[in-house]
Amino acid sequence: MSNNELHVIFGTGPLGKATMYELVRMGKRVRMVNRSGKAEVPAGVEVVAGNAYDLNSTTELTRGATAVYQCAQPAYHEWAEKFPALQSAVLEGAAANGAKLIVGDNLYCYGDPNGRTITEDSPQNPHTKKGKVRKAMAEAVLAAHRAGKVRAAVGRASNFFAPEYDLIGDMVIYPALAGKSISLLGNLDAPHTFTYIPDFGKGLATLGTRDEALGQVWIVPSMKALTQRELANLLFKEIGGTPKVSGLGKMMMRIGGLFNVGARETIEMMYEWEKPFVVDSSKFERTFGIHPITIEEAIRETVAWFRAHPKSA
Repeated sequence: MSNNELHVIFGTGPLGKATMYELVRMGKRVRMVNRSGKAEVPAGVEVVAGNAYDLNSTTELTRGATAVYQCAQPAYHEWAEKFPALQSAVLEGAAANGAKLIVGDNLYCYGDPNGRTITEDSPQNPHTKKGKVRKAMAEAVLAAHRAGKVRAAVGRASNFFAPEYDLIGDMVIYPALAGKSISLLGNLDAPHTFTYIPDFGKGLATLGTRDEALGQVWIVPSMKALTQRELANLLFKEIGGTPKVSGLGKMMMRIGGLFNVGARETIEMMYEWEKPFVVDSSKFERTFGIHPITIEEAIRETVAWFRAHPKSA
C-alpha cells in the first residue's frame, strides 16, 4: 500500500481528530471535512469545507480516496431527522469513488443488555429512538457491503472518556479541578465500560487499513469495566482532594431537560447507567493485536489536557 494514499475523514470533533492522528502516525495523507473548513490540525493535514448531506459534495471530496471515515454527526436531538441522510450521502460518495467506508458507531443498537456483556453478536433490540436510528444506519452500511456497492466496516465504542470531550470536561474534569462536586449518571456502583477516544480513532484507522476488517462489525478496544465511584476515586487521586460525587438520576435529568435539550435527549439512554453496562472488545484485540489504554493512563492524559485548556469564562 502506498503511503501517499488519501484517507478522508468526515468530522473534526474528538473522534475525527483521533482517527487523523493515527493515520498521520501511519504516514497516510489525510483530508478532513467539516462545515467551516477550519480546525486545529498538524501541518500537512488538509481541512476542507464540505456538506456531508450533499452527494455532489461528498463525491467531490472523496475523489481519489482509499478510505473514507464517517465520524460526523448532527446535533444529538436531530439524529432521527438528519443522521440517516448524512451517512447515506457519505456512503454514496465513497461508493462512487470506489473507496472503503469506515463508520464510527456506538452501542445504542443493542438496546438494554440487562447486565449481560455486550459483544458484536449480542441481540439487537433497540427500544430508544436513537437506538433504532443507529441500528437502521448500520444495517444500511452492511447491506451496501453485501451488495458489492461499497467495501465497508463498522467500528463501535462504548461511552467516551477522553481529552477534548466537552461532556466529560463539563460534568467531571473541570469541576474536579476546581474542587467542586462532580456529576455522574445513574447508579454509581454498577460496572461500566468506557472507550478512550484515541483508542477509538486507532480502531477506525486500523479498520481502514486492514482489508480483513471489511464486511464486519467491530467493537474497538475499550477499557476494563469499573464503577463510576471507582472512576471518581481514581480521578481525585490524580487531581488531589477528597472525592465529591453526585449521581444524576432520571428525575434530575428530566428537570435538566427542561432547560437543556442534550439532557432531555439523554433520558432515554439512562438504562446504560442504571445497571452493569459491560463491553467485550476481545474480537478486535485478538484479530489486530491492539489493546486499550489503562483507565489510569486515560485519566492522567485526560486531566492533563483539561488542565492545559482551562475553561474560558
